[in-house]
Amino acid sequence: MVEVAQPRLLAWRWLFPLAALHAALMVPLSLLALYHQWTPVVLATPAAHAREMLFGFALAVIAGYLLGPVPRRHLIVLVALWLTGRLGVLEWPGAIVASLADGAFALWVAGRLVPRFIAAKKWRNRLLSPLLGMICLLAVVTLTWRYLDGMPTTAPLMHQSVLWLVLLMTFMGGRVIAPAVNGYRMRQFHQAGAGVQPRLEGALIVLLGLAPFVMLLDLLRPLAALLVLAAGGLVLYRIWCWGPLQCRERPDLQVLMLGYGWLAIGLFLLARSWWAPQHASTALHAFTVGALGTLASGIMLRHVITRAKQRPEREWSLPLLAGLFGLSAVLRLWAIEAGSAWLLLLWGSTLAWSLGWLLVAWRLGAWVGVMDRAAGAARSGQT
Repeated sequence: MVEVAQPRLLAWRWLFPLAALHAALMVPLSLLALYHQWTPVVLATPAAHAREMLFGFALAVIAGYLLGPVPRRHLIVLVALWLTGRLGVLEWPGAIVASLADGAFALWVAGRLVPRFIAAKKWRNRLLSPLLGMICLLAVVTLTWRYLDGMPTTAPLMHQSVLWLVLLMTFMGGRVIAPAVNGYRMRQFHQAGAGVQPRLEGALIVLLGLAPFVMLLDLLRPLAALLVLAAGGLVLYRIWCWGPLQCRERPDLQVLMLGYGWLAIGLFLLARSWWAPQHASTALHAFTVGALGTLASGIMLRHVITRAKQRPEREWSLPLLAGLFGLSAVLRLWAIEAGSAWLLLLWGSTLAWSLGWLLVAWRLGAWVGVMDRAAGAARSGQT
């Protein structure tokens, strides 16, 4: 008996648009719960808001980008788990079911991705295996602490989660930007670019891999500040080596470099907050708003456009998105020092963020439509 292969779908076709819509919706809901006593959603703490953005939004983007083709039935189950998990922010009797689904999503993603990167030959590539495993484990641990009394606050775990996400963005961002810039410079100028820069990449991995552990001890916090300060300097040096001024005809690449630059800004702010006693949330929002917004949106759209065999530099929305997420980050950072205007600035930041992700969702849908029409035309031509 001949087995019929299951049709396979690219995971990003569903996860990218859903993640974009989730990002657009969840931040204003968080502000309503945090500052306007809106009770239908359980997002009235910064830790709850952070968990939803890290392990609801960011983990969906990671899964969509890295999973590749998935059997259709498996993808339906995966997306159903993710969607059910998002209902965990609602105040309703089925919240425990939503939490179980959310944990199952994280474990499923870990089960698919962690073994894949263990087999890599280079240690820098094998890093993805424990890093992704750590992020998925934190997704489950922070979920269970919702229901356990007397456990420590999840805020320190959220800070740790952001730091591991920063390492992932630094690694994956470099792996996306470096070959894209190199290919462009070879075609345009017939000269190779800086490439991945393995030694620099290795140094960033060591610095950003040590910092989350070193910062746990107050006595060593200044050392952790020096580690992230050095990492911020290396990130800027890496961008300079890529030659952003030579990519004036490639706004898609410049937008990605700008998102990578937000990582440096966040690392410098984090070094300052660890060196001088102050709350680190200011620096963390440079990562989660400026860097994550710009890098994730740019990578998602470039990925889909290249799959459609089109030219990403012609995508008009990319510079606008960089501006919206940059504005959102600046307003969010400014709100800390804004006195009585802080809430107005927070809503301004939220508006820019949500508009950006609604635009991403629209453009993703448009490009998926282009792909589907091209595929349909190709099938018609074969018959």
